[in-house]
Amino acid sequence: MRSTTLLALLALVLLYLVSGALVFQALEQPHEQQAQRELGEVREKFLRAHPCVSDQDVGLFIKEVADALGGGANPDTNSTSNSNHSAWDLGSAFFFSGTIITTIGYGNAALRTDAGRLFCIFYALVGIPLFGILLAGVGDRLGSSLRRGIGHIEAIFLKWHVPPGLVRILSAVLFLLIGCLLFVLTPTFVFCYMEGWSKLEAIYFVVVTLTTVGFGDYVAGASPNQNFAAYQPLVWFWILLGLAYFASVLTTIGNWLRVVSRRTRAEMGGLTAQAASWTGTVTARVTQRVGPTAPPPSEKERPPLPPPPCPAQPASRPLSPAAPEKTEPSSPPTPPTPPTASALDYPSENLAFIDESSDTQSERGCALPRAPRGRRRPLNPPRKPARPRGPGRPRDKGVPA
Repeated sequence: MRSTTLLALLALVLLYLVSGALVFQALEQPHEQQAQRELGEVREKFLRAHPCVSDQDVGLFIKEVADALGGGANPDTNSTSNSNHSAWDLGSAFFFSGTIITTIGYGNAALRTDAGRLFCIFYALVGIPLFGILLAGVGDRLGSSLRRGIGHIEAIFLKWHVPPGLVRILSAVLFLLIGCLLFVLTPTFVFCYMEGWSKLEAIYFVVVTLTTVGFGDYVAGASPNQNFAAYQPLVWFWILLGLAYFASVLTTIGNWLRVVSRRTRAEMGGLTAQAASWTGTVTARVTQRVGPTAPPPSEKERPPLPPPPCPAQPASRPLSPAAPEKTEPSSPPTPPTPPTASALDYPSENLAFIDESSDTQSERGCALPRAPRGRRRPLNPPRKPARPRGPGRPRDKGVPA
């Protein structure tokens, strides 16, 4: 992840935290102040009713009661009652151990002994990775089972000739609805019946538990009126399945986002290639229309040019009007080239009398020196005038007079 992206994400999270803090402060601070005023009124009322008790004694008593409640004591029971409820019976201790390895940590029951705290450290270090492995396996098996069941429903939709894209959307919606029905709505009604909570309190406990927040203000099975010993262990197994379902949902969302990202990158690559192809085509057309201002073709693309004849050698006698122009019998006829590409452009093509030595040199490949690459040769280079031949120059053998 890039540094700019990381900083932007950090700023977004901080902004989200500040907005949440402002909302919670506006909602909860008035209630806290009201509870504090009510506590002060009850304290003053108690002091007026019992003038023999000092204000300091009442403050110490309230502090001890708060500590006892934090340690798991129940104000509804006392030493003279026959209630055998304990916050550390086998079922409650099992549930407490489950909250440790699931990292929920409600906080309604806390360890008060040094030995218990030391054991909790090593217990959490071993139990949390072990539970993570179990959660991954259960989530995989649960997600496979749900997807297998939804696959049959998809087959039915496909038989009805429903478009595949719509079938995928319906299968995702069914996956979410079935999971919410099994692990959110059904436990909500169960907790409403077993704990006597309202629907809002029950669904609040369900969401806080399955998101592993675990405030501890609402805990299933913490009421002393709950005498069913296997109730809290069953609640822990529901937590296991619910966390596995949410893990599979998060995995599915992550895979979907990964596929969408790959498709987006592929589509962007295709658009980039099309844009590059279109740009190349437009550039080529513009280059063809511009013509001479375009850059010269490369050496491989330049058409072959015929070797131009060398300038005529000085002669001692006048040219004969009957001598025909010699041509190369072996060289193939060269195609006509545009005037801008020809090396030489003579003003007259009826030079009928060319010296034999010029023909011989032309056959040997005599040509003008080539201009450097990147420079254009002049269209009409100056040509030296041929001097007339003298009568005393000997003629080459084998050539008729």
